[in-house]
Amino acid sequence: MTRNRPSSVGNRDGNAAFERLADATATAGADAFVHVGDRFDDDLRYLTRFGGPDRDYAFVHADGRSTLCAPRLFAEQAEREFPGSVVSASESSASSAAERALEVLGDRLTSPLEDACVLALPSMPAGATRTVADSVDEVVLEPIDLGRAHKTSAERDRHAFVQRAAQRGMARAEAVLAAATPETAGDAEDAEEARLDELRWDGDLLTTERLRREVNATLAKSGVRDAENTVIGVGTTCADLHFTGEDRIGPGETVLLDLSPRGPQGYYADLTRTFVVGDVGEWERRAYDAVGEAQDAAFDALRGGAGTRAADVHEAATRTLAEYGFESGDVDVGMYHGTGHGVGVSLHEAPSLSSEDPLEAGHVVTVEPGVYDPDRGGVRLEDLIVVTADGYENLTAYPCEIEPNPTRTETISDLSN
Repeated sequence: MTRNRPSSVGNRDGNAAFERLADATATAGADAFVHVGDRFDDDLRYLTRFGGPDRDYAFVHADGRSTLCAPRLFAEQAEREFPGSVVSASESSASSAAERALEVLGDRLTSPLEDACVLALPSMPAGATRTVADSVDEVVLEPIDLGRAHKTSAERDRHAFVQRAAQRGMARAEAVLAAATPETAGDAEDAEEARLDELRWDGDLLTTERLRREVNATLAKSGVRDAENTVIGVGTTCADLHFTGEDRIGPGETVLLDLSPRGPQGYYADLTRTFVVGDVGEWERRAYDAVGEAQDAAFDALRGGAGTRAADVHEAATRTLAEYGFESGDVDVGMYHGTGHGVGVSLHEAPSLSSEDPLEAGHVVTVEPGVYDPDRGGVRLEDLIVVTADGYENLTAYPCEIEPNPTRTETISDLSN
């Protein structure tokens, strides 16, 4: 039998996910917790710290012990990464991850398996849920607060490591943009035709894809994966918040780079800067100044640290944008996204800076106001910060300058905190 229960979250202040699981299991009246997923399941990655393959494996918490049912050929990696017991698929005759979880349950529980009540996340694949439900008395599907929003000092260090790598990637992009030279596409008689001019770098047309490859190569050298999250927009494609296509880069246009690499332990960075190569137009300058002031206003709102109403940060940013004539919300021109979001083993997770809830010490969030005009371009500036008891710590040390600096790569060691 499978039963869904209403959402409930734990109230423990500890960061230990296993302790939260024990509490949630007891609250649900269950005998054990089971989850099945693959490397793309962020809850499973958080629980196990295991960066396994793209096929299912299982996690079991029962009788005070946590066990990872490692896929075949991945037992050694699991033993290095998982802070609990590891059972290899090669030791089992079971044909699926869910069946291996049942074998572990049978060994761990003191009562018969068919009498057991098992707690599971609603995100567990339906097939695995059915397999478990067929062998136990009851499966309770219930969301659990695993404590992912509250980062430990070790998790903060993982974010900082990846954010430093993102800064190196950004410095590489800035150096390329600074070295690019304009090549006029014909005789431009007016400003609109002039915007068709091209930039060339290293002998060829500079495009978002060429720039992305330079960034991603630098990220790889820094020990992180781009995770297909290197967003680069130019001019009108800056208004597409997640543009990963190819477009040519021209002088006088905004070039928006949003880098979100993932580190070896699964934690993300998030860094955005915007540049203009050549003369900076009136709209571009006004937008850049507005966004910079809005980010400063958001930081001011965060000075109170833990206890600050999250939406106060967003409202501080939007008020400042309004002073520059940019609207926010459901608009075609202006800011049509929130000021920030949580970051962890998921790129977007709790808390949101649009929430009415108070921020808490250990929250890792972005601060990223932006303004966009689909006919002109877009500007966004984004830092990654940690909320503290009495303020915040900025994990980002990258300058905000609209004109690319040719020496940025040479000084990158000074940008890493």
